[in-house]
Amino acid sequence: EDNRETVKKMREESGARINISEGNCPERIVTITGPTDTIFKAFAMIAYKFEEDIINSMSNSPATSKPPVTLRLVVPASQCGSLIGKGGSKIKEMRESTGAQVQVAGDMLPNSTERAVTISGTPEAIIQCVKQICVVMLESPPKGATIPYRPKPASTPVIFSGGQAYTIQGQYAIPHPDQLTKLHQLAMQQTPFTPLGQATPAFPGLDASPPASTHELTIPNDLIGCIIGRQGTKINEIRQMSGAQIKIANAMEGSSERQITITGTPANISLAQYLINILSTGFLH
Repeated sequence: EDNRETVKKMREESGARINISEGNCPERIVTITGPTDTIFKAFAMIAYKFEEDIINSMSNSPATSKPPVTLRLVVPASQCGSLIGKGGSKIKEMRESTGAQVQVAGDMLPNSTERAVTISGTPEAIIQCVKQICVVMLESPPKGATIPYRPKPASTPVIFSGGQAYTIQGQYAIPHPDQLTKLHQLAMQQTPFTPLGQATPAFPGLDASPPASTHELTIPNDLIGCIIGRQGTKINEIRQMSGAQIKIANAMEGSSERQITITGTPANISLAQYLINILSTGFLH
């Protein structure tokens, strides 16, 4: 209830549209839409709210130094090159001119064509940094279609132990989502930065992906060209977008079909199949 009020207030005061993704997930996606000045206002309010939460959580924790506020942005991978700049020049300039830490993840977020950009520092540094990121994103719009990142729901049983709620993922017991924020802040005090691409930094196994499996397809020879594309451009695009490994068997003499082997998580495989089907039915050229 309290959170609803906070978001309502942010919407009214910033004038931006603020949408929060549904679902029982350890992570939620907050989408802020509007003219740039309303976006900065909303970001400012979020950054100050995070700082307030950190201060509150410190009043009952032994930590003495105040950890930085950390925001994770989700950015289409096709725009990340412009954010990093030639030889890292742009990101270096952002770090130096705002005083914020900025890191762009090397890998795409699961089942998407988006990458995580982590900004850390004082609320003021974060707001300045977001301004610069918005400018870059306006100057170089995304290329091609973007498959948005959707957090995976936590559909696992909840176990209570020692006054703490846990969910089981893979071989780990993970603190339940409601407690993640507090733990995340504590973790940030110990580790200023963790490798990105994990659902929440510093909790191993949180992005426990389903085991990889293999699926085979047969495609008529006369369609294989549409799927491979010129110099392999199409097949590489499918690999990138789906996150699956795709192998095309060599043409067999006397056979009118080629075998395609797709390996990855069930979600990777179904996305790769979907893209291959679209190409072979000729919807995309």
